[in-house]
Amino acid sequence: KGDQVFGIDAIGFGAYAEYKCMPESGGIATKPENLTYEEAAAVPNGALTALTYVRDRGNIQSGQELLINGASGMIGTYAVQLAKYFGAEVTGVCSTRNIELVKSLGADKVIDYTKEDFTQSGETYDAILDAVGNLSFSRCKRSLKHCGLYLPTAPGIREVAQMMLTSFVGGKKVSLASGSESKEDLDFIKKLIEAGRVKPVIDKRYPLEQAAEAHRYVDSGRKKGNIIITVAHNGKT
Repeated sequence: KGDQVFGIDAIGFGAYAEYKCMPESGGIATKPENLTYEEAAAVPNGALTALTYVRDRGNIQSGQELLINGASGMIGTYAVQLAKYFGAEVTGVCSTRNIELVKSLGADKVIDYTKEDFTQSGETYDAILDAVGNLSFSRCKRSLKHCGLYLPTAPGIREVAQMMLTSFVGGKKVSLASGSESKEDLDFIKKLIEAGRVKPVIDKRYPLEQAAEAHRYVDSGRKKGNIIITVAHNGKT
C-alpha cells in the first residue's frame, strides 16, 4: 500500500487530481498518525505559511507580544497555535462569531474587529501578522514597538517596496516571504500535531463536484480555518 503521506506543491498545483506525482525531496512527509487524510490535507498550506512568518521572518521569542489579524482563518489559526508554542503573548483579531474559536486555540486576548480598531487602542506589539491582507504598514506602524515587525502574508508591490526601504534604516520594518515547502518544516509541524500542540481547523467539506461552490464560500469571507475538497478513489475518500 505504501506510506500514508501529506504534502504541498504550491507551484505545481494539481491537488484536486486523483493522483499527483511529487519528487521524494519535495514538500511531502508521512501523515500524522492522529489525523485522517481530510484533516491532514488542511495542514500544509496554512501551517507552513504561518511557520515561515512566526518562526523565520518574525523570529518570535518567548515573552514577545504578537498580534494576528485574521486569527480565525487558514493561516491565522495555525499562527495562533505556533506563536503560543514559541512562548509569545498572542492577541487575535477576528469577528464576533469566531472569538471562542480563537480563544480555544490559545490566544491570550481576542479583539472583535467589528467593535474595536486595534490601531486606535494605544497598545503596541513586537510584531503584527496580517493574515488577511486588509491592513497596511502605515496603518499599523504606531501599533508596533520600536524595531517592531509588520508581517503581511499577502504582500503586493507596495509591501515589497516598503520591505526594501525599511531594510536600510533602523526601527520598524516590513518583512515578507513565501511559505515554506520543505520536508523538514513539514516534519516539524507533524511532530507538533502528534504531540497535541497544533491541530487543523476545518470549517466545511465539499465533494469534488461542488468545488465551485467551495470557492464561492471561500470568496464570501465567512470561512474559518480550512475548506476541504474530497476526491473519491476506489469508492473511498
